[in-house]
Amino acid sequence: MIGGYELIVDSTFVFIIEILLYIFLYRNKGICTSIHILNVLICVVVLFITVFNGIVRLIFTSRDLGIKNRILILCLCWFPILNLIIIKISCKKVNYEYLYELKKAERNNLRKESEVCNTKYPVVLVHGIFFRDWLFLNYWGRISNELERNGAVIYYGNQGSSNSVAVSASELKTNIMKIIKETGCEKVNIIAHSKGGLDARYAISKLGLSEYVSSLTTINTPHRGCKYVDFLLDKIPESIKSFVALKYNKAFKKLGDKNPDFLGGVNDLTAKSCKQFNDEIKNVDSIMYQSVASKMKNVFSAGFPLNLGYLFAKHFDGENDGLVSVSSAKWGNFLGVLTAKNRGISHGDIIDLTRQNIEGFDVCEFYVNLVNGLKEKGM
Repeated sequence: MIGGYELIVDSTFVFIIEILLYIFLYRNKGICTSIHILNVLICVVVLFITVFNGIVRLIFTSRDLGIKNRILILCLCWFPILNLIIIKISCKKVNYEYLYELKKAERNNLRKESEVCNTKYPVVLVHGIFFRDWLFLNYWGRISNELERNGAVIYYGNQGSSNSVAVSASELKTNIMKIIKETGCEKVNIIAHSKGGLDARYAISKLGLSEYVSSLTTINTPHRGCKYVDFLLDKIPESIKSFVALKYNKAFKKLGDKNPDFLGGVNDLTAKSCKQFNDEIKNVDSIMYQSVASKMKNVFSAGFPLNLGYLFAKHFDGENDGLVSVSSAKWGNFLGVLTAKNRGISHGDIIDLTRQNIEGFDVCEFYVNLVNGLKEKGM
């Protein structure tokens, strides 16, 4: 990738030098015009091949370019001025990605022996709603590998993609008990994102999982619900809700869910349901509860549907990550609000959903520090 970046930068430098040389040679009347033209043609061909080589490398190796930039490069690279602007932006992204990954590699090499994430109990990562723990499509992006690289033992919740909290909690308990039986560990540390935090709280307080859990860290979990969900469920016609639920349940049953329930999961995210939930589900004294929230800076901080969700949540709930408000995410020992200078941190960014590096926020390092904190507490 960095080789492609350097090919483009070097070609740009050579192009500028060539322009200056042509201006100088054009004034020299002793140079044959045909030789001059031949030289220009050779230069154009050579530079085109070199730049094309660099662009191909960037397109096929960079993670941060994203789909939008790739499409812009392919569609607009033939337009003067526009192509220079697009390539400049792309090169800037690629250079940042390279420096980011280089810094990460150096940091991991320095602390390789210390295993900063080697906690007393294994870590169970619990996903949120509308997703599953697939083998080749990790809900947690690059986070799991980074934690394991630093000594953590990682497992997954493996509950269904969408169901009521009670059903998802039962599935979560079953899977955690399998982990404990297979590994012989006494307890686990749970890190749960979004609705997964409610599933974990229910399993701990209502299903007897408390004696097997050392800590619960919730990430952008709607502990107090989402008021805009109440509004939407009230305004959307029953026929539309039933249609969406039917299509979702049918699709995710084919993808591995035993008995998906779209509306069961969504209904448990309303502010009304979460108030009843909190009245009934109490913290267990023997378990450390802590939470983290993130927020988007504005509607342009994320793509669809989080940008639309941001507007709804902003109106009903205040500062939010595109789905969950900061105030709703606070539970137990609140570790603070995560954001980034230019764009903030969305509901997807906090789990490395797009696998893109965000300037001012290292999502993998955030989780390394989080798990290291558990290790230092003897958990």
